[in-house]
Amino acid sequence: MIQAMPFVPGQVQGTLSRHGPVSGPEPVILLLHHDEVLALEQMPAGLVVVGGAPLSHPMTQLQSLGLPTVIISRRQAAELKPGMQVLLDGEAGSIRLATGEGFSAALPDAGLQPATPTRTADGALVELRASITGEAGAADARRVGAAAVGMVRTEYLTPPHGRMPDVGFYRKAFAAICQAAAPLPVTFRLLDISVDKKPPWLGEMQGMTGLLGLQGSRLFGVRPVSTVLQAQLAALETVSRDYPLRVLMPYVASPEEFRYWRIRVRAWLPDRVEIAAMAETPAAALAMPEWRRSGTRVSLGCNDLMQCLFGADRDIPEVAGYLDPYSPTLFRFLALVAEGAGEHLDKVQLCGLLQQMPGVLSVLLGLGFRNFSTSTRLIPSLARVVHATRLAEAEQLASAVLEAGDSVSVRELLGLPSESRPVTPWQGSL
Repeated sequence: MIQAMPFVPGQVQGTLSRHGPVSGPEPVILLLHHDEVLALEQMPAGLVVVGGAPLSHPMTQLQSLGLPTVIISRRQAAELKPGMQVLLDGEAGSIRLATGEGFSAALPDAGLQPATPTRTADGALVELRASITGEAGAADARRVGAAAVGMVRTEYLTPPHGRMPDVGFYRKAFAAICQAAAPLPVTFRLLDISVDKKPPWLGEMQGMTGLLGLQGSRLFGVRPVSTVLQAQLAALETVSRDYPLRVLMPYVASPEEFRYWRIRVRAWLPDRVEIAAMAETPAAALAMPEWRRSGTRVSLGCNDLMQCLFGADRDIPEVAGYLDPYSPTLFRFLALVAEGAGEHLDKVQLCGLLQQMPGVLSVLLGLGFRNFSTSTRLIPSLARVVHATRLAEAEQLASAVLEAGDSVSVRELLGLPSESRPVTPWQGSL
């Protein structure tokens, strides 16, 4: 058995293949490298990604496909040969030779029903919201029992042939999403463009380079982004007449910057549309006391937050090991954020891949977080964790994690195998 990094839950038995074809009478599990993810054209039964950076944008998009997926190292890949019959478990992160009856690849059933609250074993309410990109994701969110659509990634909504979106395009797209999600409330994240998420209608732009360059709201005053943003806002004003929705402003570095753009965004939107902030840097996250005083809802973008905190680009596989979701330093930072939010913590939403990592959701619940936006595919498995969690035990676990000396100790506390994490360059040199 190979102990891989879990990525997308689901179980499947199939034949390992390097290049396909993936269609046929027998299920195929595709073995591909991280830089091949965006070129995936046919949908296999499962995926094994070699050298993947789990927090990268390509892997985030891959997650929305809902295919059982694990991430392995190049060393582990050498043990796998095309033609092998294997059992892949995307939740446990295991790959093993098939010896008998296989798995079912069906969507995990957590017993959720639309509009039914998700509660811990001792009755605490937890909201599992869906992060989506379009109409199909909105329909899936309602089907699996999501509490809401926590975030629509509007930067991925693009007209055919890469044309620049206009008001008419966005009105149709936004209304279709709201209709598919109804009666769930929907939060639309305004254009969140960055150097690694450039839409086809945007050309080269000075200052839009590197990890910490122009991105998110920093581009709102620059053409042609400002033109497309105004089209989004005009469309949202129209759609808000018929559906409950919020607006999320991406990558704001401080409450001052948020207030500046909120005034300008509010000129387009009525008071019935709440405007929230997305905190994706340590400075914005640690400004929780000020967010609390202003009553602003905040979404913590944990993927970008972690790359700032650990000083490693989340899109580079070679440094993926530094973005350690089991680092006690990360949880101490989140404990500071929760403390700063105080009674406002019920207005804080955690976004990104952190809560999906095995064992992590229970720790986050123990720290006091109650609202999470994640891939629709993950909601049933996360709901099972919530249903089995007792808050007193989760709080004790969180306290132990905060006292841990390193991530190995955290993994031991959570009962996880140490070999399922990416290796950092300094570890690989030993």
